[in-house]
Amino acid sequence: MSTEVKAVPAPPLPGGPSLQIYLNGALVPKEQAVLSVFDHGLLYGDGVFEGIRAYNGRVFRLKEHLDRLFRSAQAIVLDIGMTQDELQTAVLQTLQANALRDAYIRLVVTRGVGDLGLDPKKCPRPTVFIIADKIALYPKECYSQGLEVNTVSTRRNSSQALNPNIKSLNYLNNILAKIEAGVSGAREAIMLSLEGYVAECTGDNIFFIKGKRLVTPPSTAGALEGITRGAVMQLSSTVGMTAEERLFTTFDLYTADEVFLTGTAAEVIPVVKIDARPIGSGTPGHQTKRLIEAFHTLTQQEGVPI
Repeated sequence: MSTEVKAVPAPPLPGGPSLQIYLNGALVPKEQAVLSVFDHGLLYGDGVFEGIRAYNGRVFRLKEHLDRLFRSAQAIVLDIGMTQDELQTAVLQTLQANALRDAYIRLVVTRGVGDLGLDPKKCPRPTVFIIADKIALYPKECYSQGLEVNTVSTRRNSSQALNPNIKSLNYLNNILAKIEAGVSGAREAIMLSLEGYVAECTGDNIFFIKGKRLVTPPSTAGALEGITRGAVMQLSSTVGMTAEERLFTTFDLYTADEVFLTGTAAEVIPVVKIDARPIGSGTPGHQTKRLIEAFHTLTQQEGVPI
C-alpha cells in the first residue's frame, strides 16, 4: 500500500472545516468516512486498534504503539497490508491534515469486508482507518480531587481464553463492567480475574503504592501491558520507588497508601475511594502527584515530531 495519502475535498460546513479521517489510503471528511456493513470489524469485532496521544507537536511513544499493533495483528493472523513506516506516515499526515498538535489518535485495523460467516479467509483486504481528535475521558476535577471506583462482579476474560495483550476491537467484557460501574454510581470499575485477583479497570491499568513499592497486576491476571503503564513503571525510580508486577487482591488496594490508574486517554489519575472505602488520606497522594508531574514532563520531551 502506498504511503502517499490522497485528500478528498470536504464540503464547506458552517462552523469550520470537517474533521479529516484516514481511510484506506485517503483522507476523507468524517461525513464520508463510512464502512461496509459486511466489514468483520463491525460484524464480529474482528480487528485490532491502538489509542495514541500527541503532545505539543509530538506523538508520544508511537513506535511502541505500532509495535503493539503489529503484535496484536500477528496474534490473530491479520495482515495489515502496510509497513510500520507507512502507518507512521499515515498517522502524522492525519494529524497534519487536521492541524492538530495535541490530540488523541485512534488507529484501527479490521479484518475487512467479507460475507456473513466467521471465516477470516473470506476477507481479502483489511480496512485501515485513523481518527485524530480531542478527548477528555474524565472531568478535570477528577484529576485534582481524585476518582471514586467500584469493584464489579463482571470478571475479566481469562488470559488462557483471550490474551489481554491482543488489543482487539471486541470490548464487550469491558463494556459490561462499565455498565455495572455506572449502575453503582462510579465512573470506573475494577475487574477481577476468574481467580479473584485484581486485573485492570475497564479502560485503564491500575497501580497501588505501599511504602516505596509501586505494584501493578501482570498480564496473566488479565491486564493489558499498557504504554502509559510502562512509562510510569520506568519513571518510578526517578521518584524513589521500585516498580513490580505481581498478583494481588482488593485487600491490597483497600490498605494501600495510594492508588491510581493509567491509560493513553486517562493519562495518570488518582483514586481516592474504592468500594466506599477511602484510600490513604482520601485525597490524591503525594507520590501519585509526583508521578503525574514526571509523566507530563516526559510527554513534552519525547515523541515523533508531527
